[in-house]
Amino acid sequence: MPIRAIAYYSTAVEGLPTDRLANLIGDAAAFNVQAGVTGVLLYDGERFLQYLEGPEDGVRVAYDRVCQSSSHGEIVELFRGRVDKRHFPFWSMHCVTVRDRELETVASGDWSGASGVTRWDASDGALVRLRAAVAPDLPSTDPIALWRQG
Repeated sequence: MPIRAIAYYSTAVEGLPTDRLANLIGDAAAFNVQAGVTGVLLYDGERFLQYLEGPEDGVRVAYDRVCQSSSHGEIVELFRGRVDKRHFPFWSMHCVTVRDRELETVASGDWSGASGVTRWDASDGALVRLRAAVAPDLPSTDPIALWRQG
């Protein structure tokens, strides 16, 4: 089954309460489990950058929910298309708080390579920048580190 992905950038409503954000993330995670969607959300206190991946129908419905949310506006779609694999298979939805500069760096990465037009793993590629922003939160795939974690 082909994996589809969507990435977008948006502006949070002013004064978005922490508990409302936590509820939104929890609701999204629960929905995404049912829809087979995984992904990550970056938040700098004012803006969001979210990457969703999974089956076409699941990603489409999840993104429709995003677009209807009143927690943000000024949505700018950065990428929509097919990807070669899931890049965040461990997270139905995971929020990482980042500095504003980190979010801008990811948003300004080369998103065109995600569809195979150019190399997405090049140093200016969006995936490299996104993975760097969430690196401390990524689960280890090193067999020895996993064994040590027990």
